[in-house]
Amino acid sequence: MTTPRDLLITVMDEVPGDPAERGEVSLGLAGAELIDLLAAGAVTLGGDEGDRIVPGGPTGMDDRLLDQARASLVAEAPYESVGDWLWRRGRDLASAYLAALEADGLVTRQRRGWMSFRPGQPVLADSLEHRLAGDHRRSNEPVLAALVTAVGIRDEEDDGDAPGVADDAVDTVLAAVNDAALELEALRQRRAIEQSAFDNIWRGE
Repeated sequence: MTTPRDLLITVMDEVPGDPAERGEVSLGLAGAELIDLLAAGAVTLGGDEGDRIVPGGPTGMDDRLLDQARASLVAEAPYESVGDWLWRRGRDLASAYLAALEADGLVTRQRRGWMSFRPGQPVLADSLEHRLAGDHRRSNEPVLAALVTAVGIRDEEDDGDAPGVADDAVDTVLAAVNDAALELEALRQRRAIEQSAFDNIWRGE
């Protein structure tokens, strides 16, 4: 199972609702893709800051979305930074992975009512992938734990620190995911403040 699928299943297992509605999840999935591309030798990180995504040799990923990710890499120097990749590749990525899980029968939709034509909330099916993701979460697998923390999921007893990752490139990706998620939250808060101020004007406050 790929790291992005592992992450999405974990998110769906722990947070009710549609994961596609949470932008942090899409950013995390883009980071998870990059981690799998690094593991496969499809990319390396280079540049002066060590955060430029350098495509490697031709490598089949045996996964349609990971193949799409690899095909979308910037192929010429100075290449793309990890942060820029997260924002570009992450756009609507949770929806794409959710659709892939549905196509594979790993996710079903709860019906809202017998007369409703709107799709219900996505629900994980009982599957080997679901059980494996649960095992990885319970074992505190370092990469998954760091990604889950970055997208804002924490256990009640969690002290906020994910286990360390003994790979500088992977650590660079995880740090970028965390920074992007924090940036998204700051943007969300700023928009909420602006909307509140606009509403106050209309109310004459």
